[in-house]
Amino acid sequence: MLRLRLRLRLLLPPPVLLLLLGAALGPPGSAGLEPISTGIAIGAASALTGYLSSPRFYCAFVECCPGEEERPNSTALRQNLDNKLFGQHLAKDVILKAVTGFVNNPNPKKPLALSLHGWAGTGKNFVSQIVAENIHKAGLKSKYVHLFLSTLHFPHDHQIALYKEQLQKWIRGNVSACAKSVFIFDEMDKLHPGLIDAIKPFLDYYEQIDGVSYRRAIFIFLSNAGGDLITRVTLDFWHNGRDREEIQLKDLEPVLSVGVFNNKNSGLWHSSLIDRNLIDYFVPFLPLEYKHVKMCIRAEIVSRGNPVDESVVQKVADEMTFFPKDERIYSTKGCKTVQTKLDLVDI
Repeated sequence: MLRLRLRLRLLLPPPVLLLLLGAALGPPGSAGLEPISTGIAIGAASALTGYLSSPRFYCAFVECCPGEEERPNSTALRQNLDNKLFGQHLAKDVILKAVTGFVNNPNPKKPLALSLHGWAGTGKNFVSQIVAENIHKAGLKSKYVHLFLSTLHFPHDHQIALYKEQLQKWIRGNVSACAKSVFIFDEMDKLHPGLIDAIKPFLDYYEQIDGVSYRRAIFIFLSNAGGDLITRVTLDFWHNGRDREEIQLKDLEPVLSVGVFNNKNSGLWHSSLIDRNLIDYFVPFLPLEYKHVKMCIRAEIVSRGNPVDESVVQKVADEMTFFPKDERIYSTKGCKTVQTKLDLVDI
């Protein structure tokens, strides 16, 4: 009987344990445990313990890695991209199709690898957050989403060998814990050339490596490298009187992949990830025009719970700087400084 009580105590919270044992023991002064009452208590305890230990109940309170049968909401992904990302028709289309197709594929042959390129403030970090939130509800706060900053995590060029070893261990350990891990590498243009090649085995077409499959993981690379190439093509369209929405992925992706591969200021310089075609999509982020900056300002005002005042939108937009100098078409910092500029304006 002592063994029974100890087992119940280990399995159940104290209030539930007292309730069940009280029912079995009866009122104070009674003869003790009755066989039928004991059976009922044990049965109830077993059923309740089974429910409390079920993944559905447990994961309602603690973040769990999504199971094979769980699929992200593609409609929610589309809505987030439509409502929060401005002036990036190519990025919206590629990201939506790439992520949706990957997560719905029952048997992907390799992890999804996306390389996002463009000037600062054009939406690269924003998109990586949206993708992370679509896979894991907690987004960047999820224990299954891992953000690496080149200047923070890999600052010293004389420790590249150590960084490579650490990086492989981090990825191996995290994918072992959750097959659907998301890895975001920011500031790729500041990463030491050759370092990123350490993860090449995890991006390749292997079913398993040392008993671990990496085929459900997502790798996202963010870089300013290639921003000049993207701007040149976009500006050519403008000078030729063509709408930016006419720009297609085929107009930029080949030039972008070659340009980044040969850019010595890029962490992907002569990288085996490009050489072996392990990056699935090079996603260009176009420079933002004045009208797109105003969209960002309106969205920021709404996010603060304030009504949109067009005079405020105009005032903040006029505080931004644009290039080329004579034509002033594109924002030099995209939407990056919208929040701080808005802080200086009385709403």
